[in-house]
Amino acid sequence: MKIGSYKLDSNVILAPMAGITDKPFRQLCCRLGAGMAVSEMLSSNPKVWKSGKSMLRMEHGDEAGIRSVQIAGSDPDEMAFAAQINADNGAQIIDINMGCPAKKVNKKLAGSALLKAPEQVEKIVQAVVTAVDIPVSLKIRTGWCEDSRNAVEIAQIAQHNGIVALAVHGRTRNDFYKGNAEYDTIKAVKQSVSIPIIANGDIDSAEKAKQVLDYTEADAVMIGRAAQGRPWIFREINYFLETGKHLPPPELAEIKAILMGHVQELHMFYGEFMGTRIARKHVSWYLQTHDQGKQFRSIFNALETPNEQLDALNMFFDNLTK
Repeated sequence: MKIGSYKLDSNVILAPMAGITDKPFRQLCCRLGAGMAVSEMLSSNPKVWKSGKSMLRMEHGDEAGIRSVQIAGSDPDEMAFAAQINADNGAQIIDINMGCPAKKVNKKLAGSALLKAPEQVEKIVQAVVTAVDIPVSLKIRTGWCEDSRNAVEIAQIAQHNGIVALAVHGRTRNDFYKGNAEYDTIKAVKQSVSIPIIANGDIDSAEKAKQVLDYTEADAVMIGRAAQGRPWIFREINYFLETGKHLPPPELAEIKAILMGHVQELHMFYGEFMGTRIARKHVSWYLQTHDQGKQFRSIFNALETPNEQLDALNMFFDNLTK
């Protein structure tokens, strides 16, 4: 699959997730088979760019792999400027967010709220595509609510105005993350346009990825929550799509190495104070399937320094192997 001039190594992509798909996690998922990893959502409002969180999110230059940066907002001029700034900072693809269901985003007529205003969608897409000389992609939901599924209309607007790839989450905004994703709308979108379509929503296994690709005829799948604590899901899906066979699950020693390396990268990227706090949620996801994980998490979450966290993880895995 290609997005503009960029050819992906695989058609399994890490979805943008605020507070999760930071640089350490993106790099890890790419090493474990993701064809591309999309950044956390960045506001197009320049007033917030000086915050520590935004400044970390706007560093793209030294990152391996295809650097796709997602921006969100409702003002075409601000979105165009944000696209330019991120392209100057090393972004190779700009992704426009029109899928976020969060109330604080939607009340500003951004994210999936834009699906209610196709004319504004067109203005934003035109402004961003015109502002940069790198590929621009778009992420949407199937519509605002069940009675207004307009993903096909939005897809046609997107293609007509220069969007080179479109990711579709198989839920409406009003669904948030409840119930099951539906793929009929994604299939209809694929049939209505010629640009690459990326199917997203509830893809949590190799079999599900193949089922969704076969049914929708999409060009790629996008993995979100299923990658939390399980970044090796990308290589599992790749292997299944290539061979029809299941890759053996990682052994405990490899899980330990992946987790320890991830935690260390978080410490280095965020610094001691924030790094130890952000590590807590990732460790929780990694250990959620272990019987001893729940008790350990309560201990781990009280630790305040990187060394304490790493020592505790070493002891946890040592006890598992006894």
